[in-house]
Amino acid sequence: MTPVEIDVAAVVVTHDRLPLLKELLTSLLAQVAPLRAVYVVDNASADGTEDFVRALSARDPRVRYLRLAHNTGGSGGFCAGVRAAHAAGHRWFWLMDDDVRAFPDGLAGLLPYTGEAGCIHGRRRDFNGKPFFWQARFDPRFAMPVPVFGNLFRHGPVFETNVGVFEGMLVAREVVDAIGWPDPRFFITWDDAIYGWLASMVTRVVYVDHYALERRRPQRQLNLGLRHLNDASDLYRFHLVRNRPLIRDYMRRAGVLSPFWFAVGSAVILCKEAFRLIVVQREVRGFGALWRGWRASRTRPTTTGAVPSLARMQRARAASSKTRAH
Repeated sequence: MTPVEIDVAAVVVTHDRLPLLKELLTSLLAQVAPLRAVYVVDNASADGTEDFVRALSARDPRVRYLRLAHNTGGSGGFCAGVRAAHAAGHRWFWLMDDDVRAFPDGLAGLLPYTGEAGCIHGRRRDFNGKPFFWQARFDPRFAMPVPVFGNLFRHGPVFETNVGVFEGMLVAREVVDAIGWPDPRFFITWDDAIYGWLASMVTRVVYVDHYALERRRPQRQLNLGLRHLNDASDLYRFHLVRNRPLIRDYMRRAGVLSPFWFAVGSAVILCKEAFRLIVVQREVRGFGALWRGWRASRTRPTTTGAVPSLARMQRARAASSKTRAH
């Protein structure tokens, strides 16, 4: 199978960022390895997104427009988009937000790895052209992504990991069949990290030495030498804390929850956000969003969809590993 024969559908989630979306769609439709379809999931934008995408779809039938009745966040958007692309029969799904742009060979550089992993991430450049720092491991003990320092590709072009990011994740249909849709309850943040962790139970999750995307939205940033720290919104801070009970429930059902270490992880997250506010953003008002998120976390978010069976996925991964061994 040559790269151009692989059936890949991009799934893009957008909300009121039409200028950025235009850049992204232009780059996706010009990929060296053509996409079979581009699903644009519109979280009830009010900035002309619908008119633009419908007109683009009339010129290029690969563009499929899905407008949601209200803003469901990135989590709800990816859930709806993957469901739609899956129902259409596509074999691979390339997931991304609306504030990135794909390099012309972005997809082509990922396709050679589809034979060895079911969840693939390429590298990204930040808005300033520098490599984007990704916390490339998920530590179930602390229930949070943690950084891996140094050159991840010193031993080769593939770094195996267990975490995901919906800013360029390429995921196989069989993986979605096994772990289900992205969990819409998160609204934003944690959804991609946990989805990559779930995927690692049924397939290899890899990070490859190929630049696929660049972030287009400028952010304030602090260079810490070994890594950098960007600014964040109050919406992000609120959901970062509000969603911790969902993460705890995933850890509990997977049989890896340690209440003490989970609490340590939560404390580390709060300290990191405090550092971000004081040092990077130089403001204190964001502490209110953290407080509101903590209060909201005391009430379990309403379940709006099935959560995958972690035990079933662990058995599937064990069976898959046994089969490969023979």
